[in-house]
Amino acid sequence: MSFIVEDKGNFEATPSGMHLARCYRIIDLGTQKSEYMGQIKYLHKIMLGWEIHGTNDDGTPLKMRDGRPFAIFKNYTLSWSEKATLRGDLQSWRGKPFTQEEMRRFDLKTVLNAWCMLNVIERAGQDGKMYVNVSGVTPVPVAMKQKKVIENGEEKIISILPKPINKNELFNLTDPDMEMFDTFSDNLKKKIQSSPEWEKLNSKTKKVDDIAKAPASSFDEDDGDIPF
Repeated sequence: MSFIVEDKGNFEATPSGMHLARCYRIIDLGTQKSEYMGQIKYLHKIMLGWEIHGTNDDGTPLKMRDGRPFAIFKNYTLSWSEKATLRGDLQSWRGKPFTQEEMRRFDLKTVLNAWCMLNVIERAGQDGKMYVNVSGVTPVPVAMKQKKVIENGEEKIISILPKPINKNELFNLTDPDMEMFDTFSDNLKKKIQSSPEWEKLNSKTKKVDDIAKAPASSFDEDDGDIPF
């Protein structure tokens, strides 16, 4: 399932094409309601975000009007099933399939700061509007990642990848970074807040707050039974 971005006036959508990109953001969206062909399912979703380091037709860097790199995002179901989009994209990204052993212990944080080639396409939705989304993720060709140079008479291989722009960010609902959460768009906040994981998190927070606010005298009678 792709995370589509609608071009609404001032919003600058990523141009279609094959772009060099770096993954800088992973967001846990929690369990979300999904409906397909009349069937309703509740699936754990995540979002991956990339910054784009492409060039225009004339070779100039591909930037938004304010000079920042374009960014694009895609939603995935957190699943290792054979037909899962996440598994397919990650295998395409690394250039080989996962072994059963790798899948048992794979940490998704591995893709943070990882470079790839993104195939970004534009197409019309059922409402007639144009949308852009990530249709493919593949490895970066070696010629775009590194080159050989001679230093002090010795041959060395150096990286020629662009300098990262955005800081790496990971938002996990098991231990959420609320400062990061505050930077999200209203729509993204609402999506995360609609998840049962968020509701459970807030329920725990409320209990802790209630205990902290309780008068000290409420513990006086039983304080001899406290085990520490």
